[in-house]
Amino acid sequence: MPDKATLKRAAADKRAGKSSSTQAGEFVKEEIDHVREGKHGVKSAKQAIAIGLSKARRAGVALKQPKAGTTSAATRKKAAADTSAGQKKAPAAKHAAAKKATSASKTKAARRPGSESTAKRSRMAEAVLKRESGQGASKEALSKQAKAAAARRPAASRSATAKKAAATKGAAGRSAAAKKAAHTRAARAHH
Repeated sequence: MPDKATLKRAAADKRAGKSSSTQAGEFVKEEIDHVREGKHGVKSAKQAIAIGLSKARRAGVALKQPKAGTTSAATRKKAAADTSAGQKKAPAAKHAAAKKATSASKTKAARRPGSESTAKRSRMAEAVLKRESGQGASKEALSKQAKAAAARRPAASRSATAKKAAATKGAAGRSAAAKKAAHTRAARAHH
């Protein structure tokens, strides 16, 4: 379950008219923070991002489904299930529905002795994540993931994104970004 602060930030992004990927970024950031705090680990930066996107979909963020050919059928099925779970409930009704689902799952688990409960499956998944390291959320791992993802996109797409970012940044933001870029170039020139 995402933190209340994360849900508030995502809702504020939605009210501000920001894209669904920006709203989902709040959930991804939360997940990376969890790994850095030591709540659990991840195999890779990609897994941390996937967990964050799953939480975003379940919280009702209208993210696009992954395209066929870019991800496995299981991943697309999970994304569809997360989206439908997020779209089904109104925010006020979520708490009541969660209580009802918990009691219903307990009775189902009692009826079917061979099946494991949702709580047990959740605990097992968390135990597996706790065994993983926190290296997947390091600056290096995230930088590598971002560069690899950008490299898969065409130059025109990257350029359009950069232009849009520059336009929404404002004069002070552009100036700060230019200074940071100049500093980075200077630092790399010395190596």
